Amino acid sequence: MNLATQAPWAGALAEAEAQALRGTRGANPLVGAVVFAPGSELVAAGCHRGAGHPHAEVEALAALPPHWRARAADLTLVVTLEPCRLSGRTGPCVRAVLDAGIGRVVYAAPDPTPHAGGGRELAAAGVEVHADADPASAGRLNARWELARVAGRPFVTAHLAQSLDAKVADAQGRGRWITSPQAREHSHAVRARVGAIVVGTGTVLADDPALTVRLPGEPERELPVIVAGASPLPSTHRLAARAAAGGAVVRVPDHDPLSLLTASGADHVLLEGGPTLLSAFIDADLGDELYLYVAPVFLGQGADATGALAARPVHDPVRWIPDPAGHEPQRLGPDLLLHLSPAA
Repeated sequence: MNLATQAPWAGALAEAEAQALRGTRGANPLVGAVVFAPGSELVAAGCHRGAGHPHAEVEALAALPPHWRARAADLTLVVTLEPCRLSGRTGPCVRAVLDAGIGRVVYAAPDPTPHAGGGRELAAAGVEVHADADPASAGRLNARWELARVAGRPFVTAHLAQSLDAKVADAQGRGRWITSPQAREHSHAVRARVGAIVVGTGTVLADDPALTVRLPGEPERELPVIVAGASPLPSTHRLAARAAAGGAVVRVPDHDPLSLLTASGADHVLLEGGPTLLSAFIDADLGDELYLYVAPVFLGQGADATGALAARPVHDPVRWIPDPAGHEPQRLGPDLLLHLSPAA
């Protein structure tokens, strides 16, 4: 039963989708939830803010006013994605809905993972369920996340800090620092959300990066690192020292994107490599979102940001668009941030 064009669900689903866009993309999908009382009164809302945070349904149910908790059977929960059955870090949403006593659930799109079936479980428990009310919302919100889940691979976030003329390093190979401290702080906040970092030996040899998460007021912490490429790392480099000390550093002798993702063992990876690695992922259509930091400088001769990308004709380029979960181009100090994802 398609409810997308039937009042009040058209407005309810739009409200749930707006809530979803407040969340954070990554290993988990963007999901929004709203709770309506009889008469279409909005009484609570929530979104999933990223891995480890409560799911959208749980956040919305937690926001219910006390006087509505006692009348939960009269309420309708509208959510952009079928409630999950997975007992992960936050518990299954199906159980939270049943424990709250919600009488009706409307979900826009089915769960594409092997853990699907939350709608059937709710219906079997006596909840009135309207399934697949707006399946197109899955494409609007989570097309790349769903693509990664169906393929059984991690969600891939890429970073790129470049000059106005698309250079990531000057003619002498120096790329630290093109962007400002504000941009670098933002990039560490993105880094803090992932399960592993993928980097090429060219970047490691040129920059000797620590590849740790460093945020104001928080202790520095390490993430697993996958290093692509056969070039040896000098023992004086920080990643070589970390590996010698037993740190989670894995070497993969080539730049094949699928082998790098398999080696990561993570649900969400951050691509921190240079032009060769980034180009390989773009060519293979394995990049799911890109944080592009642009500094207002020209470097002239230097390393091109995607110098290894296969040539494409002007009428058939590799096209990326503003990510649905992104914002308008954002100022970070003197720099500009764009949040992009591949066009469908």
